[in-house]
Amino acid sequence: MAPLSFMTAGVSLAVKSFNVFSCISSLARCTRVLPTVYLTSVKCLTSQAIDRPKKPMNAFLRFAVPQAAIMSRQHPGNERGNLMRNIAEQWKTMSPEQKQPFQEATAQAMQQYKVDIKSYKAQLSPAQLQQQLLETKQKLAKKKVNSKKRELTKLGKPKYPRKPFNIYMSEHYDEARGTNIWEKMKSLQEDWKSLSSQLKQVYIQLAQDDAIRFKNEINAWEANMVEIGREDLLRPKSLSARKKAASKEKKEQIASEEKAKKTNKTTTAKSKAGAKAGTTATAQAKSKKAGKML
Repeated sequence: MAPLSFMTAGVSLAVKSFNVFSCISSLARCTRVLPTVYLTSVKCLTSQAIDRPKKPMNAFLRFAVPQAAIMSRQHPGNERGNLMRNIAEQWKTMSPEQKQPFQEATAQAMQQYKVDIKSYKAQLSPAQLQQQLLETKQKLAKKKVNSKKRELTKLGKPKYPRKPFNIYMSEHYDEARGTNIWEKMKSLQEDWKSLSSQLKQVYIQLAQDDAIRFKNEINAWEANMVEIGREDLLRPKSLSARKKAASKEKKEQIASEEKAKKTNKTTTAKSKAGAKAGTTATAQAKSKKAGKML
């Protein structure tokens, strides 16, 4: 049975593979209406990128992708996520003999991939290799950021407070002038600029209330993270405040211990001085008594 993380990653990748064509067409439609502020530059595919060998699918994906296409035709109303979860459960119940053809195909494809990628890299210049290394690091960094976002969402991290204009936009977007996102955003910005100070103050107050909401929720959430041992998820300023508080507490503890030691030394010295004085007085009394007897 494959590990849970492997199965989860496999399901996610299979869904992406299954949706690739619909995603491309959706992107083409969306880019026609999105404002330029929401668009990022897209790298043109070069022959170098096209010719780069693709890493082969693992055994589970070799089984899941075609199976998903079949099940989608059989159950067109079923959501793709549920579809892939059912396929993952089916994969778990399969015997080693049933999985073997997919695993063998993956092993053969991986051997061929190693040969192809080695040949491909041999054709690249040092500058191209360096560029590929940089792009790989960027992809890994982006993947790490996205993974952390998903983790924070799963752990219930509160949403950041909204700005006054964001609140105004969410309330008036449907009635905004324009037939696409860009036109609506432009009209909303114009309406916001022409809005009276009195009306703006309403949204400013709502934003302030939302900031208070966030402060209360984030403090409670961070306290919960500390309890479960996830201090690494705290905000930098919260971590800094905790470190300062811990440092202050440690200094106060050290000062208290030093004070206690000094007090003990003083008490011990007084006790010794008192005992010595008592001994001296006793000795003097005995000497005086002995003199009288003589």
